Amino acid sequence: MVNLTDSSRRWYYLAFSTHWGSLLWVIIWQFWLSPHPHFNAITMTLLWTAPLLLPIKGMLKAQPYTFAWANFILMLYFLHALTLLTLAGEQIFAAVELGLCLGAFVANIVFARIRGRELKTHLPRLSQVEKEEQERFSNHSKY
Repeated sequence: MVNLTDSSRRWYYLAFSTHWGSLLWVIIWQFWLSPHPHFNAITMTLLWTAPLLLPIKGMLKAQPYTFAWANFILMLYFLHALTLLTLAGEQIFAAVELGLCLGAFVANIVFARIRGRELKTHLPRLSQVEKEEQERFSNHSKY
C-alpha cells in the first residue's frame, strides 16, 4: 500500500469499497437475483462486470488518474440504473446500483483531487494557463 494522508486514505477506502460494492452488486444482480431471461447468466454477468475490472490495477496502486477515468466507466452503470428506475420490477435493484454509483463517483472525484494535490500532479488553474500564454505570446512581434 502506498503512503496516504489520513484524508486521502478515507476517500481512497470509500472510493475503493464503493467500486468493489458495485462490482459485487452487478454479479449478484445479474447472476442470482434477476438473470437475463434470454441469455446465459454467466455470459451476461461477465459482460456486465468486465468494465468494472479495468481500473482495479490502478486503484490498488492509488493512482489518482485511474480514479478519475473510472468515473467514465461508472456512467454506464449510472445510466443503466436511471433507465431501470422508470421500469416496473427491478426498481429496488436499480436504486442500489444508483446509490453505489453515486457514492463511487463522488469518492473517486474527491480522492483524485486530494491525491493529485499530494503528488503535485494536479492541473494548473485556467487563469494561470491564460496568464502564461499571454506572457508567451505578447513577446512575439505581430505580423
